Amino acid sequence: MQRKITIIGTGYVGLTTGACLAYLGHKVICVDKDGEKISKLLKGEVPIYEPGLEELLRKYKGNITYTGDIKKAIQDNEVIFIAVGTPSRKDGSIDMKHFKKAIEEIVRNMTDYRVIVNKSTVPVGTGDWAKEEIKKHYQGKFSVVSNPEFLSEGLAVKDFLEPDRIVIGAEDKKAEEIMLDIYSSINAPKLVVDIKSAELIKYASNAFLATKISFINEIANLCEKTGGDITEVAKGVGMDKRIGPHFLRAGIGYGGSCFPKDIDGLLSISNSHEHNFGLLRTVAEVNKRQQERFVEKIKSILLKIKGDTVCVWGLSFKPNTDDIRKSPAVFIVNMLCKDGIKVRVYDPIAMEKAKKELLFDNIQFCKSALEATEGADVLALLTEWPEFSEIDLKEVKKRVRNYYILDGRNQFEPEEIKKLGFYYQGIGRR
Repeated sequence: MQRKITIIGTGYVGLTTGACLAYLGHKVICVDKDGEKISKLLKGEVPIYEPGLEELLRKYKGNITYTGDIKKAIQDNEVIFIAVGTPSRKDGSIDMKHFKKAIEEIVRNMTDYRVIVNKSTVPVGTGDWAKEEIKKHYQGKFSVVSNPEFLSEGLAVKDFLEPDRIVIGAEDKKAEEIMLDIYSSINAPKLVVDIKSAELIKYASNAFLATKISFINEIANLCEKTGGDITEVAKGVGMDKRIGPHFLRAGIGYGGSCFPKDIDGLLSISNSHEHNFGLLRTVAEVNKRQQERFVEKIKSILLKIKGDTVCVWGLSFKPNTDDIRKSPAVFIVNMLCKDGIKVRVYDPIAMEKAKKELLFDNIQFCKSALEATEGADVLALLTEWPEFSEIDLKEVKKRVRNYYILDGRNQFEPEEIKKLGFYYQGIGRR
């Protein structure tokens, strides 16, 4: 059955959700208070980079529209998805002002039964809070649902349409049936649970994946001291069906808008319930230390060869996105620049966003990967964009001043690099 759906928020989650629901045949209104963003969308311009998203929005434009009029968007549609930002505060707790504002707008403009679906990552108990808040101002019938997202930037469209599971936190039959109907054409397990469990599933999933990353990075550091090779170790570990191969790639750590925020958020939730989640604190500490270790490797080489210039390939926190939020690459570039080291950077997509954040006199933004290598003493690969592993290193060798490659994502094969006359150092590589 075609449903009429409103989505509050047009960021990565909101816009991807809107596009995919339109693809599924539903009528969707995306609403956002950012007038410039809405204006771009109405012109057919997509304000974020996400593979496949622009094509989906263009192909199914008959099922999706955009507005800044939240009153009409709420009054016209039965199902309201909330997909607003819930950023971390300095103490790690979740800033709920955008979510609370969305609830206020919904209450103010509801005239009939509505299913209020939360897509934002929020503290456990937020659904209960929302229900009580709505009851204070609205006497009619409504339902609150938790429907956490599990979208990976760069793969968000695929993750939405081909998910491992769809989690629905619903506590009344009508809302459950509506949600199951919305997702009926997606062939994936649908797990219906209580709202608090749904809210916790999102945090627990990301915390577990972050733990795998920090664990394999610690094993990589041990490999460097013992002579093992992390690629061989990870392959052997990942063949165990109880563990699996995913998220066992050693590197400079995790970043982005989800893992760091959700780790901090879960720690804050734990603290508020007087639960000592020491393991998770260690995961975060290991991740930060991994980036600091990489900076020390670069500085050690520069000191040894009396060099002063680093070429950095990659600024986004992962390939196939322009997102630099909590990017390990940006953290590393920041540390290098603050130490007075000259940095030449290039990223295929994230340059414009990086220019607004990396405000140093000793940084140069280059137009190509090869241009960034000119006169460099160390080449540091920080994001595993495919073009970096495919580049002609013979051309690189003509441009650099010294032949040092530090591979923060283990993209290259050490022996092949060494045959070309480079000094190579990866993460946990023999």
